[in-house]
Amino acid sequence: MTATDALKARRTLRLPRTAPALRRLGPLGVVAAALLAAVTLTTLLAPVLAPYDPDRPDLFNALAGASPEHLLGGDALGRDVLSRLMWGARTTLSGPLLIIFLSTTIGTTLAITAAWAGGKVDAVVSRLLDVLFAVPGIVFALVAVAVLGPGVPGVVLGLTIAYTPYVARVVRSAALRERQLPYIAAAWVQGRSAVGICVRHLLPNLRPLIIAQSVSALGFAVIDLAAISFLGLGVQPPTADWGLMVKSGLDSATRGQPLEALGAGLLIALVVAAVNVLGDRIGRQEGELR
Repeated sequence: MTATDALKARRTLRLPRTAPALRRLGPLGVVAAALLAAVTLTTLLAPVLAPYDPDRPDLFNALAGASPEHLLGGDALGRDVLSRLMWGARTTLSGPLLIIFLSTTIGTTLAITAAWAGGKVDAVVSRLLDVLFAVPGIVFALVAVAVLGPGVPGVVLGLTIAYTPYVARVVRSAALRERQLPYIAAAWVQGRSAVGICVRHLLPNLRPLIIAQSVSALGFAVIDLAAISFLGLGVQPPTADWGLMVKSGLDSATRGQPLEALGAGLLIALVVAAVNVLGDRIGRQEGELR
């Protein structure tokens, strides 16, 4: 087999892995995907769908129960709970998505660089990942908040650092295996550069694994950011956020209005469960196709 034939054979072998993941998700996976699609659509259309301004207080509606005008009642300041849940999805989901995007980009770059270069470069990157992996993510977030102050930027920075080794270690192991396969040698014999081989051949073949790892990590990022906001160190009032709404809703629940805490907590649980189901299904597909 010539070098060109080996490279073409590898591309043919990997082609099914780039097919849409929804084809083999199964019934539960389809339900999870539909739930996430509905949440995403509601988030994007919140300015249109939300019946009230999420930050406008209305003391006449303070701690009010469900009614035709306010389907989920009002919070302690009379703000419409349903509107705040719709708008709160933006901060609750955008932060974790940014964390996963940054950590995946950085982790994948480090992993492929280490796997391709080998030797001292691989050793240094591996030791760095071990050090980062040993520190709990909440510690990075707290240190970043201490330096930058409470708010989303510090938490995103801290959790990005914390999540990077999780992605990098998995991708590095896969990249080391791919590095030894004939299609890489075939591309090298054809005179292609290291960067070109990594970007055009190695990275596409690692893409299903990277996607599966990123989707799985997204659920944990949602929980971590919501927990930090619950502690008052993440998203700051009066911004609508599910983590903050669980915190404020606990006080409202003791005063007869449990819908705020229940609604926000249930949405967090459903989104995390849906993300985990999708991550599991995509991971299984990736394993079967390898």
